[in-house]
Amino acid sequence: MYAMFTPVALALAAALALPAAAQQFPAKPARIVVPFPPGGTSDATARMLAERLTQRWGHNVLVDNRGGAGGTIAAEHVARAAPDGYTLFMGSHGTQAINVSLFDKLTYDPVRDFTPITLALTVPNLFLVHPSLPARSLKQLIALAKARPGEINMASAGYGTMPHMAGELLNLMAGVKMVPILYKGTGPAMIDLLAGQVPVMTESMLISLPHMQAGKLHALAITSAERNPVVANIPTVAESGYPGYVAITWVGIVVPSATPAPIVTRLHSDIAGILQSPEMKERLTKMGATAGGGSAQEFAAFIKAETEKWARVVKAAGLKAQ
Repeated sequence: MYAMFTPVALALAAALALPAAAQQFPAKPARIVVPFPPGGTSDATARMLAERLTQRWGHNVLVDNRGGAGGTIAAEHVARAAPDGYTLFMGSHGTQAINVSLFDKLTYDPVRDFTPITLALTVPNLFLVHPSLPARSLKQLIALAKARPGEINMASAGYGTMPHMAGELLNLMAGVKMVPILYKGTGPAMIDLLAGQVPVMTESMLISLPHMQAGKLHALAITSAERNPVVANIPTVAESGYPGYVAITWVGIVVPSATPAPIVTRLHSDIAGILQSPEMKERLTKMGATAGGGSAQEFAAFIKAETEKWARVVKAAGLKAQ
């Protein structure tokens, strides 16, 4: 005679079969690894999430900045970390979508080595200039670049970052060659822009908005498909003469690929809940950003589309990491 199992009994048996660590998660401090130094969009997003996860879990969630090599050092570190849910990665357009086209020998696989949790936020970039540069519109900047080919430097947070790629895409579409100056993160690049050491920079609204509002920098154009209500007076790059131009900064949470499904589900529930909370959505909206919090499947599809888009730009621009 065979024993009969109800769905509830089967579910209970499955739960009991899970590793104890998965059942008890979270039971200790965790960390969010950021592939850049402090001061950029990835870092700012990680700190907002870490603060709220600490409150929710009752355990410290720390931000671990590991900059260098376009984010590949941090990505490889997380890919090799214990898949227990206590090491999260603030993946970005660079680490999860662009680097695979830039590096001949990438030390990690952005698809195979990670499990997506959720997109955290998207935010447009602004083309910024120091007041000393005689350009108050993107058309004036392009005219200046054509008159002085190879002489105008353009700072970015590093090789393969969205600000870097946004500049390269503009170079391609405008037929100019502003020279990319690649820093080891947004912080050092912004310091030089504010000091006038470099005249042009592309950076996310999340970071650049306060400097623009303080009158320290001029914003010439925004990289989204439509104008942003926070800076409604700033035209899009497309409006400025380059139809179809879009270059959006984004970051999202991923974990090592072997992380148990129950932990992945818990991470998604908690992080998406934070991102979709009225308080967080309002805060990000005021910064010009859009909160994420969608499904892991949606995030994976988004990464795939971004990978394909920027691979075409990398090829057209002849970019290759040294």
